[in-house]
Amino acid sequence: MQKKNNGSNRLARVNEELKREISNIINYEVKNSNVTGMISVTKVKVSPDLRYAKIAVSIINSKNVKQTLAGLKSASGFIRSRVAEKINLRITPELVFELDDSMKYGERIDNILKDIMKDIKPEE
Repeated sequence: MQKKNNGSNRLARVNEELKREISNIINYEVKNSNVTGMISVTKVKVSPDLRYAKIAVSIINSKNVKQTLAGLKSASGFIRSRVAEKINLRITPELVFELDDSMKYGERIDNILKDIMKDIKPEE
């Protein structure tokens, strides 16, 4: 039982380290003209064998979100090589970028709640 816990702790540490490094690389080193707007890495999930990493990104103020996501996918080789230089892992995981639209979803729910609150007037 203890061994499994250590494995999941290691994966959690690798996830956090990858999240921090990939975020820095995207914001300061990627020079792809398709990658526009504010991009934040919201979550990284590494497979147990460390071969793949799903990177959830939130894209705000982008000219074209699909184009930005495609730009990130095309820059994944560069990002992966930079990660290999910065993080000492036996295998550098293959990076799979996904759009995290939870921020937009939360904003939509917030707006719906505000509309509902406008309709409900306090009773006098």
